[in-house]
Amino acid sequence: MSSSYLRIFLCAALALPAGAQTVAIQVDADKSLGPLKPAWSFFGYDEPNYTYMKDGRKLLSELAALSPATVHVRAHNLLTSGDGTAALKWGSTNAYTEDASGKPRYDWTIVDRIFDTYLERGMKPLVEIGFMPEALSVKPQPYRHTWGPSQQYASIYTGWAHPPRDYGKWAELVHQWVRHCVERYGKAEAESWYWEVWNEPNIGYWQGTPQEFHKLYDYSADAVKRALPSARVGGPHSTRTGDDAGAKFLRDFLEHALRGTNYATGKTGSPLDYIGFHAKGRPKVVQGHVQMGSEFQLRDIARGFEIVASFPELKRLPIIIGESDPEGCAACSVRFHPQNGYRNGTMYSSYTAATFARKYDLAARHQVNFEGAVTWAFEFEGQPYFDGFRDLATNGIDKPVLNVFRMFGMMGSERVEARSPAAADLDSLLKAGVKGQPDIHAFATRGERSVTVMVWNYHDDDVAAPPGACQRF
Repeated sequence: MSSSYLRIFLCAALALPAGAQTVAIQVDADKSLGPLKPAWSFFGYDEPNYTYMKDGRKLLSELAALSPATVHVRAHNLLTSGDGTAALKWGSTNAYTEDASGKPRYDWTIVDRIFDTYLERGMKPLVEIGFMPEALSVKPQPYRHTWGPSQQYASIYTGWAHPPRDYGKWAELVHQWVRHCVERYGKAEAESWYWEVWNEPNIGYWQGTPQEFHKLYDYSADAVKRALPSARVGGPHSTRTGDDAGAKFLRDFLEHALRGTNYATGKTGSPLDYIGFHAKGRPKVVQGHVQMGSEFQLRDIARGFEIVASFPELKRLPIIIGESDPEGCAACSVRFHPQNGYRNGTMYSSYTAATFARKYDLAARHQVNFEGAVTWAFEFEGQPYFDGFRDLATNGIDKPVLNVFRMFGMMGSERVEARSPAAADLDSLLKAGVKGQPDIHAFATRGERSVTVMVWNYHDDDVAAPPGACQRF
């Protein structure tokens, strides 16, 4: 393609009560917005033992085939004690136990099986260092929860969520795990992964204080670096960043990582190679239908980016939004949580397209290094078909949302400008989401010899709209 690119005109039908109005979308392929990082190629889930099951392997193969971009996979419960039996919001590897005298015993059999499944498909783990093994928990009983979608969410926070009774033994566990990964997969492979400490330590997933989490992070990051100095370790993977308490937790952690006294080494600061936080929307039922809360997810992202940008020393560090979703519980089915009724249809896919594009816009606004956003959705082995979980496939059948990621995988390497008179502007999206007119917009890229455009017609209210016609240009 020559240096003079095409200007492309597309159209979309704007559905209004009085009928359809045609909207012209202009793509200026000669106006670059910079290189496009494949931020969509990150996925995660609670139940790590689904990884190597039949439908888990199938879905991972599909995710790996989305595009030439490397797919990163994040999973909870990689150090949780148990026999490897999967359940909703549960998993285990039994990596750490102790003998009668308290001597540590390490068993990497199950966690190796999980990582092997990823690497066989050319994927890379985003290694979540957690949760607390039963033998190390300061409050181990009760340990395994029996949560189901009809129960209170807080009942999941059992012995695995507590701090270690011995930070030295915890650090040695982490150190031995990283050493094992280097020995099994090679230094070059292990240093290409991301490593993180814990998950959402500002809510019930961490039953300690913020200061105790800083201590856990320091001991963990030091253990990772002692085993593999070139490893990329980060955090804090906190949530609710758009709320004042969540914002304070993130800011306080970054202050500690930069200028605090390291609990493990006594030196100033702690290793921080990337920054992670989470972003969630808040759907609800309004007048008998689901109304998405896209503004809450975008506010989480905007405030997280703003906080990172406020630290000149950290502004260029990669940012990974460790979970980025319409709401906060993938295993909370629609049977007991009707606000999750968006999941089986095209609402989930159009929401994903519209919000993902704005993540790039927010990164550009705050001039931060946006690396990736983890979609916390996978599959639920052995559950009824289309049972209302937040997943990408059900019993091996792909859901519509998976096609959005296939479309992103077809995009080019450089983003170009797309303009639509019916697009919602960024400030209005942050204020109220899409509650008035629909958001009709596009995400456009160019490659060496191609221009690719994704177009959506999105509204937060999940209601039927009248059909419209498309005028050809």
